[in-house]
Amino acid sequence: MIKNKTKFEFVYDPTVYEKGVPFSSFAELREKGPIIWIEEKPLDYWPGGDGFWLAVHHETCLEVLKNPNIFSSQLQGTQLRNPTTKEDLSFVQKMMLNMDPPDHTRLRRHLISAFTSKAIRTLETQIAHHAKCILDDVIEKNLSGECDFVKDIASDLPLRCLADIFGIPFEDRYLMYDWANRAIGYQDPDYAQSASFDPTSGTEMAREAFKRRPKPNDQGIMPDPRSRHGMDDLYYYAHLLASYKREKPSDDVISTLLTQLDDEGEKLDIAEFETMFWLFMVAGNETLRNGIPGGMIALLQNPDIWKKLQSQPDLLPGAITEMLRWWTPVMNFRRTAKIDTKLGGENISANEKVVTSFISANYDEKAFPSPHIFDLNRKSNNHLSFGYGPHFCMGAQLAEAQMRAIFSELLERFDSIEMTNEPRFLRSNFQRGVKSLPIRWQLKT
Repeated sequence: MIKNKTKFEFVYDPTVYEKGVPFSSFAELREKGPIIWIEEKPLDYWPGGDGFWLAVHHETCLEVLKNPNIFSSQLQGTQLRNPTTKEDLSFVQKMMLNMDPPDHTRLRRHLISAFTSKAIRTLETQIAHHAKCILDDVIEKNLSGECDFVKDIASDLPLRCLADIFGIPFEDRYLMYDWANRAIGYQDPDYAQSASFDPTSGTEMAREAFKRRPKPNDQGIMPDPRSRHGMDDLYYYAHLLASYKREKPSDDVISTLLTQLDDEGEKLDIAEFETMFWLFMVAGNETLRNGIPGGMIALLQNPDIWKKLQSQPDLLPGAITEMLRWWTPVMNFRRTAKIDTKLGGENISANEKVVTSFISANYDEKAFPSPHIFDLNRKSNNHLSFGYGPHFCMGAQLAEAQMRAIFSELLERFDSIEMTNEPRFLRSNFQRGVKSLPIRWQLKT
């Protein structure tokens, strides 16, 4: 067993990732791996814990993710740190992300039809329209040819698409922006109190929910977003929206979810719906909002790829897949061992944390030769950016469709794009976030 109390702090220290991912350090772990014991010391922005096993090889991560009977999502949730209280644990266990079969299977079964290839194809025209409108607005409002790619381009596309798919009023979409910031960026002072939504511009539902927005304490710290009261405004909005959709169902995922489960006699209780809504609004927003600028950074660092995609747009789907591997928006997910077992040659005890490092697996030289090269012709790209096994992301095809739409529009309208300043990254040991990406463009003539 490899144990170290100081050397491996980079794995969970959120401040490290503000400067970028320490790829060389992860490469050193892979040489020691495939699985390594990490002590969790308290840090300024991390409470510490009991320690965890970190799977750093691609093959080992697959082994964990495909075996929910051994490695549970439900015992202590899927985030690196345990929920603070028993009440918080009980609450997050009602979220599909933190369930094991058969509960996970029951909920997923009723949602999967909304995310099939056929369902996504019916949305592609609307997604392309959103991408075009976003760039129309950016070009019109920024006559200097400069903007912040994250704020002005990347962040609005998933909000618009989520509003379409889940039947959320368009004018309320920046509630989702703030919810995702607070939930994913709770370690980052710039995001922890995100307040971009203007309640005067939203619906009555939004204004009522906004009144319940949690407030920081005397030290300026917001409540834990994984606790029931850490996102009161989100849950109250979910409650109001569910009531409305039950009375006036329409052609959207939330209406289908609420009515379909009722029809089969498996009524979704309010706590299940609220936590499922949390998952839609946060995971469906934040991952893509960081995947898009991550892909843009890949092209900015590889201008030859930009030119090649302009001349050969049929290569774009493969480029999107490589962007997702190269950037890896979600850096890790956690499981808990249900029983004593062996993994990667190590003895794992029941109830020990096992964390799969997606960022390491996606750069595993055995799975991806020359992983630091952005390779349009990569023959095998079984990246883990959408997970694997029973919890493989249902929204993967939707995310890829949105990325294809926005990059297709960028390649068609802009001759070139360059950075005007260095990007700023999120303080987080979970999400590989981009807070700012200043760019300058030249339109095609």
